[in-house]
Amino acid sequence: MRLNKVKKTAPATMEEAFMQFINWKKANNLSEQTILDYTTHFNLFFKRFPNATESYEQLEKSLFEHLGQENIKPATYNNRLVYLRTFLKWCVEQGVLSDNPLDGFKKRKDEGKIVHIDENVLIDLLQLPDQSTYAGLRDYALLLVFLDSGIRPKEAFSLMESDYNGRACELTVDAEKAKTRMSRTLHISPQTAKAIDELLSVRPDEWKNNAPLFCTNEGKPLSRHTWGDRIEKYCKKLGTRFHPYALRHAFSIMFLRGKGNAFALQMMLGHVDMTMTKRYVRLMNSDVKEQHLMASPVNRILPQKKRLRKIERK
Repeated sequence: MRLNKVKKTAPATMEEAFMQFINWKKANNLSEQTILDYTTHFNLFFKRFPNATESYEQLEKSLFEHLGQENIKPATYNNRLVYLRTFLKWCVEQGVLSDNPLDGFKKRKDEGKIVHIDENVLIDLLQLPDQSTYAGLRDYALLLVFLDSGIRPKEAFSLMESDYNGRACELTVDAEKAKTRMSRTLHISPQTAKAIDELLSVRPDEWKNNAPLFCTNEGKPLSRHTWGDRIEKYCKKLGTRFHPYALRHAFSIMFLRGKGNAFALQMMLGHVDMTMTKRYVRLMNSDVKEQHLMASPVNRILPQKKRLRKIERK
């Protein structure tokens, strides 16, 4: 039978629309985390407002109340806005809604929270993993990778042995593993490559094509919860506290302080544009006074005079 034209039918319910939307997103190769984020925000909204779909007016009222919560952080507001607005836009395109109630809403300015870790703490941190054990070797190598490349934890946990090039001192984050679905090559120092080589030398042969580069003692993928527990254990010994993602912040801050280029940092971090990277650049404003003392033209032009403690009046 030949079909000349297929009539498009709009989903009957918002739940049905959301499932079609998620399938459409999956077909567009969105990451599992992004799919989970969409689902989380959808479920949160309709759990708070189960009657939101009774009418367009009720939907609009519920959305405004959801976004208008008191003391809501800019990052939380922006996430709710982006995920729900994108879904509602798709609903308009599919004929589920006549209009998008969130059209015209703008993101709130979010300076972001960047955790700074003192360099001495990082030096002490690298002394803690027991390198006489596999877990200690893995932790040491992984810590160096985070501090050497700024890779996202989930991206690091998904790396395979084939993604590592020891001779070139490179790690490849392919599109499927990258949060932004854009592949990138990360350059690492010879010290980090040496630590990875030592880790690989103690792994069983059967792990080569089956186990992630940084895996558990059983060759299973390392999760953010397991790694978080490891970092928490090390932090207790150091008498401090920070989350694993703070190591990405530490890399970015130290890279810029080491006169690294902001555009190069953007590429290494895998940011799609400079918006996120500029947060680290702004943080460097605290270093401006020190830089000014070092590089001020006036300090170079005028000779430095000895300071007189007191001038006696004659």
